Amino acid sequence: LHFSGGGEMKYDQLLIASGSKSNMFDWPGQDAKGVLGMYSKQDLEMLEENTPGCTRAVIVGGGLIGIEMAEMLHSRKIPVTLLVREKSFWNNVLPKEESAMINRHIKEHGIDLRLGEELKEIITDENNRAIGIETKNGEKIVCQIVGLTAGVSPNIAFLKDSGIETDKGVLVNRNLQTNIKNIFAAGDCAQQREAIGERKTVEAVWYTGRMMGETVALNICGKELPYDPGPWFNSAKFLDIEYMTYGWVWPEEKDEVKHFYWEHASGKKAIRIAYDKNSREFKGVNLFGIRMKHDYFDKALREKQTVDQVLKNLPSANFDPEFYKKHEQQIAASFT
Repeated sequence: LHFSGGGEMKYDQLLIASGSKSNMFDWPGQDAKGVLGMYSKQDLEMLEENTPGCTRAVIVGGGLIGIEMAEMLHSRKIPVTLLVREKSFWNNVLPKEESAMINRHIKEHGIDLRLGEELKEIITDENNRAIGIETKNGEKIVCQIVGLTAGVSPNIAFLKDSGIETDKGVLVNRNLQTNIKNIFAAGDCAQQREAIGERKTVEAVWYTGRMMGETVALNICGKELPYDPGPWFNSAKFLDIEYMTYGWVWPEEKDEVKHFYWEHASGKKAIRIAYDKNSREFKGVNLFGIRMKHDYFDKALREKQTVDQVLKNLPSANFDPEFYKKHEQQIAASFT
């Protein structure tokens, strides 16, 4: 290994776990002071440095990173404008009803949500500090912090000309080995040579990073074990609404897959279940404002249980706190 500050180190085995970097799209002013991503410890330190005296922040990007940054700034009483290129929040992942729910929830918290809006440039002063932005529609917004949260990409530029094969990320086999003996990769920077089921070849998710870490540790220590992440799952939080997903729930119904959707009258709790039209096999579930056990749905997906079995057993899956209201009977009745 050759270090940027000089010097080198030899190794017997090497794990590349260099993570992600925030996506940049050559916006004018993107390298100015007060412009930051939301990925690394250094990003958090920059955010801490720039919040004092800030009268407004603009965040570019409508995914999980963007909403997390918006919540952090909102907690400091800093007004936030959130620019989302899509016509509805995270609608490339969420079906329209859930996306609409999150749109409402963001606005209810006083965040200035701008849908269908994109960044044109970041305006800077003579000291190369951000003082505002201009949208593609020509509107100028005065701000002192610009959060760039339009996704992340594997951080692999330093591997150029190393001989390690890369594509979007570091290419690995199911044992997380690269093309070079004794070199492994795991986490956000790793790319499976062949997709595992419906999963993307690059998965920038904390849970998969943890599982890859466990797998690669065993392989480095001589116990060959393939990476087997099992059924897909993830969780997040949209301000006050907790979100969990198990299995596959696509934004729109597919040919053989039907969706059942139930939303509570409050507009802050919902469940969507995807299942096969013909076999009635349970395919996945989205949960908003209702907590249910990962172990239960992991078992249901592995056993290919029917949607009817899943609905019957929803009460045993619930792990909301003791005094939370339960809605399983209402959900099952609605499905029937």
